[in-house]
Amino acid sequence: MASSSQVKALLKSYIEKDEERFYATAMQLAADEAKRGHGKVAEEIRNLINKARTSKSLIADNEGPTLIVRPKKELSDLLSVTYPKVRLSDMTLESELITRLKRLLDEQKQAEKLKAYGLNPRKTLLFTGCPGCGKTMAASAIAGELSMPLFVVRLDGLITKYMGESIAKLRLIFDSIQNTRAVFLFDEFDSIGTHRSVTNDVGEIKRVLNSFLMYIEEDNSDSIIIAATNHPQSLDYALFRRFDELLEFKMPTVELISEFLRNKLSEYKIKKSGIETLAAKALGLSFADIEIACEDAVKSAILKNRKTLSINELQKTLEERISFHNNYKKSD
Repeated sequence: MASSSQVKALLKSYIEKDEERFYATAMQLAADEAKRGHGKVAEEIRNLINKARTSKSLIADNEGPTLIVRPKKELSDLLSVTYPKVRLSDMTLESELITRLKRLLDEQKQAEKLKAYGLNPRKTLLFTGCPGCGKTMAASAIAGELSMPLFVVRLDGLITKYMGESIAKLRLIFDSIQNTRAVFLFDEFDSIGTHRSVTNDVGEIKRVLNSFLMYIEEDNSDSIIIAATNHPQSLDYALFRRFDELLEFKMPTVELISEFLRNKLSEYKIKKSGIETLAAKALGLSFADIEIACEDAVKSAILKNRKTLSINELQKTLEERISFHNNYKKSD
């Protein structure tokens, strides 16, 4: 049976609209019931909590306006926010990556159940891989699946020439991570996460990295922190053990390209053998490049008042992307 203090805590959190404390107190009730040997009652309470957390807020003001989270004024140059609609099912990824991302989502959706047993869900992720292979979209999908806002950290606004100012800005970001449950993406993370032994690096970046290591170690928020980089080899070694998951987004295989093309061109009649031919042609391109090629072919068909796409037309736009990258490599 619930104690009087637990009942008061439930009522107080309801009145103050402190949803997280409401759930935490309810999970304490479940844990107490389990200790008393009332396993069935404890499981029923946990199931009700998990069901409530994935549905509409229990204690929100349903008659009031929908709250749109925006960065505070002092963070407007450091954070940009979106509310992604993309889902994991919208992505074409290796099966291992999908499995690990689904595991993260499952742990996040049942976080209180884990916490009742003294465990914490995964919440810090390091994404590595070539540009255009799904790192940013995966961050959006995580936010979309959990109905959370996605904050992208503008690292170009973080580093300044004034000693100590960058660290103060980083502190503001981690305060926001603590106060607002969301997905926070540090894109192009190698710009601040480079090896501290690099001799030509500026001291301010090293101080920012040291502060980041300390803040992420101390973080006890319910937010999800994602760092993404195209250059994992340049990251400081101390960073890798600070993340719960290290996920590598590789260049797509012919099989994945075929699946991506079928999904992208599902509204157009194209022979299966044609898709396979295009996939072989596109090997070496990223998903982003292949998507651009598909869109270019679709635009051409629309402007010519055609509802069909030819293999030759798609092959031509893919060759344009290949040529673009070959020319880029020559000039690099």
